[in-house]
Amino acid sequence: MNGEIAPPPGPPPPPPPPPQPMNDIHDQKPHRVVMHPTFFWGKNAEILFSGWPGTRTGMYVLSLVFIFVVSVLVEMLSYSQLIKSSGNNNNLLGGAAETIIHGVRVGLAYMVMLALMSFNVGIFIAAVAGHCIGFFFFRSRVFRNKSQIFCP
Repeated sequence: MNGEIAPPPGPPPPPPPPPQPMNDIHDQKPHRVVMHPTFFWGKNAEILFSGWPGTRTGMYVLSLVFIFVVSVLVEMLSYSQLIKSSGNNNNLLGGAAETIIHGVRVGLAYMVMLALMSFNVGIFIAAVAGHCIGFFFFRSRVFRNKSQIFCP
């Protein structure tokens, strides 16, 4: 043994497993949609659902309008008094209704957040514009009574 180290006794290690074919639904499509880890501008995106809006311009515009409207609804549900106080003060029903409205608002807000995770600049602009328009109509002092404006 000329200074060589003998291999340990026993069977050799098993060979590595063969590479598995990719079972991705995107591999079967003629126009593959690429997920971007940074902001990008373009109509070829996936927003909320697999394959939606795809590569069609009309569906992309529809997704922009959808995210804009959902953002306005989030602001409306955040700042509007949808449940009015009545004389009989049924606190259980009023509290249940407020809880349901809160759950819908949170669900819609998470939907907007998930759409923003597509990193599409158009979706980002539609969401921010929807929140701004919703705030303007439902929270800004333009459409409130003087008694509702809080001045510290």
